[in-house]
Amino acid sequence: MAKKYTFEPDYAHAIPPGDTLKETLDAKGLSQSDLSTRTGLAEKTISQIVRGVAPITLDTAEKLELALGIPARFWNARELTYREGLARAEAVERLSADIAWLKEIPVKELMKRRYITPSDSKPELVRQVLRFFGVSNVDAWRATWEAPYVLFRGKKVQERHPGKVAAWLRMCELRAENVDCQPYGKQKFSDALREIRRYVDKDADEWYPAMIRLCADAGVAVVFVKQIPGGSISGATKWLSKDKALIMLSLKHKTDDHVWFTFFHEAFHVLKHGRKLVFIDDDQTADDELEEEANRLARNILIPYERARELHALRGRIDIKAFARSVGVSSGIVVGRLQKDKLLSHKLHYNLKVKLEWPEEDNLER
Repeated sequence: MAKKYTFEPDYAHAIPPGDTLKETLDAKGLSQSDLSTRTGLAEKTISQIVRGVAPITLDTAEKLELALGIPARFWNARELTYREGLARAEAVERLSADIAWLKEIPVKELMKRRYITPSDSKPELVRQVLRFFGVSNVDAWRATWEAPYVLFRGKKVQERHPGKVAAWLRMCELRAENVDCQPYGKQKFSDALREIRRYVDKDADEWYPAMIRLCADAGVAVVFVKQIPGGSISGATKWLSKDKALIMLSLKHKTDDHVWFTFFHEAFHVLKHGRKLVFIDDDQTADDELEEEANRLARNILIPYERARELHALRGRIDIKAFARSVGVSSGIVVGRLQKDKLLSHKLHYNLKVKLEWPEEDNLER
């Protein structure tokens, strides 16, 4: 469930509690010197409190209660409200300096998906977006979301649209917070993948809950989050902690062959490639040995290596369907492999692929 982050920017007129203290003294006919005598506080301290220079401490509030009959909790509350107001007014100034950063972020999409609320105040939007990303300033955002340790299957989308990529990854992270997982176990996850492989020829209403459950039992959260327009990502992998990995899928191509290949590709990153790297699949040509290995393992789990040579002999729909049944996958997966290996035109037998759609609510967070 997404949280609505709200902001109240009207802190320009924070009133110091010294104003109230002065009004109280005037009403009681007391001077600052009189209050100094009654409380034992230096007259200079009283003057600084009245001018808003010095704070009302807990000890001072107790003395004011005894001297003036106004509860210490009142003075403490006034002081806290004032200091909060000052801090937030200063924050508005800082946030105003970062308004240009919003151009890098898909703000309208975040509003559409209800991660932030609409506002006419640019500083307010900056604050909401920072809270969405879980950082306190733009420098922290760049350090967290543009860090150099991230690996890509092609870097074009990250280089062109870092804010869109970061926003999608963050949405996935937030979704994963609601996925309860057992502690990660490598063998458990390996076993889970073999079990999930049995579902690749099933309907989505059968394979989807099985995939989520089996992965969670092995310490891996799997989330599907709709891609952000212009931030073209099929899937990604990262570790949330030493005991919980995250596989993120966008359903970009909306066909079963792409979904299954991307899932297993990301799954083998989890299984094989350590816990310090983040992998993002943007469908560019792989030029990294880890990506090549994930590609190879994903291909081979869907269509075993020893059966792949038979693909060259497939001639039509009947052959494709028969071969798919024999290896326990959907016909769409076979068509996708034939197309990837350039053994079949992308225009032929496309209707053998199963098309997947988002629900009517467009998978938007609430």
